[in-house]
Order: sequence, then structure tokens, then C-alpha cells
Amino acid sequence: MTDDATPRRYLQVQQRLQDMLDGGEYQPGDKVPSERELALTLGVSRMTVRRAVDALVRLGLLERDSTTGTRVSTPKVRRLLNHAHLHSITQMVAATGGRAGGRLLEFQMLAASGRVAEKLRLPAGSPVVVIRRLRLVDEVPFCLETSHLSARRVPGLAAQDLLDETSLYQLLEERYGIAAAVGESVISVSFATAPEAQALTLPTQHPVLLYRSVVQDTQGQPFEYLKSVNHPGLVEFNIGEGRQVGGLGA
Repeated sequence: MTDDATPRRYLQVQQRLQDMLDGGEYQPGDKVPSERELALTLGVSRMTVRRAVDALVRLGLLERDSTTGTRVSTPKVRRLLNHAHLHSITQMVAATGGRAGGRLLEFQMLAASGRVAEKLRLPAGSPVVVIRRLRLVDEVPFCLETSHLSARRVPGLAAQDLLDETSLYQLLEERYGIAAAVGESVISVSFATAPEAQALTLPTQHPVLLYRSVVQDTQGQPFEYLKSVNHPGLVEFNIGEGRQVGGLGA
């Protein structure tokens, strides 16, 4: 094995290619240079470039076409804000033709912090159920979500209820009669912490789309405080017709 083909070298090339994509030079759907051109530009072998490109394809950042070559992927998840009917990620992924999946990372009962209590209109220290899940589209991680629910409103909710990738909102409506309606949402740019970056297969401190929402029921009562860390190359937010936030190069 030559120095050029070592795992360290291939990871360096992968990072350089990812930096090129994140820099805004390439927009979703743009064709990227051939492996030969990239090898010449980066001063490495085509084998090393191919391994790096393969990794970015697996991450969903690039996509190959047998006739047109390799292109920048279009966002795989379109999150609709304040939609009258689509609320859960499971529904949104399905609506855009993807296959939703998820991994439950944390489920526990905690005392609400001042911020969470304020958002849910609870006394500070009230018990809340904290659910952290890694969300997937076609087996690729695209967001890390943490939900805080008032424990009083979801008695008996357990981790095993969410192990089979059941939609949380569907479960809340069917079991507890809590139907999601429009809430208060804020989108900003943040930087991935080490655990967030590892979960989303991004470098630490990489820019991410941070989505915070207080979700209300149909009676106007808040039932969930949500923090969602989104991969900027895989997710775009739609705020009403024709308005978009996020996505690679935005």
C-alpha cells in the first residue's frame, strides 16, 4: 500500500472534497469534476479519489448517475414548517419519496429546566420525558432530535413504544388524544458539537441547521419542546409556498 492509499490520506481527500461542497461553489444538482480531474487537482491517485467519492455517496452528499457522472445531491428531506397536515418527520420523509428510519438514543424522566418549563408553561422542576432520536432517510443520518414532553400529559409512555420507529406524533394522537397543530419555530445556524458531529457524520464544529420548536395541540396548549440538529447537506426547510431555508450551498 502506497502512502497515497493509506486510510489517513483517503480521509484527508474526503474532507477536502466535502469542504469544496460546503463552500458554495457547487449547488445541488451540479456535476462535479471527474475522478481523473480531481486526482490531478488534489495531487493524489484516482483510487484515493474514488474511495473518498464513494464515502460521500454513502453519506448522501454526492450521487452517481451511469450516464451523467457524479453530481451534488439534492436535499433528501424537505421539512415543511407550519403545514396544516404534515407534522412528523416520518410523514415528511414519506411525502418526498424517502424511507424514514430512526434510532432511539435516550429516553428518561427529568426535572424540567427553567427554559423547558417556560416553553411548556410548566412550573420549574416539573417532570418531563426526554426523548433523543437519530433520524434517518434511506439509512443515512440527517438530524438529531431531542423532544421534551410534559410527563403529566403522557402517563405510561415508555422507551419500547418508540423502538419500532413509530411516529411519535401518531402515538401521541392515538393513545393520548394529543393532535399536533401549528407552533412557534425558530431556525438558525449553529456548529456541531462532538457528539452531534459524530451522529451526523460531520466534522466537529461543522455548520448545522438548528431548529427549535414549541409544538402546540389543537387547543393551543404546548405539549413538546423540540431541538433538532440538521445536516445542512441533506435537509432543507420550507416556510410556506416557494420559501426555503437550508440545503447545501444555501
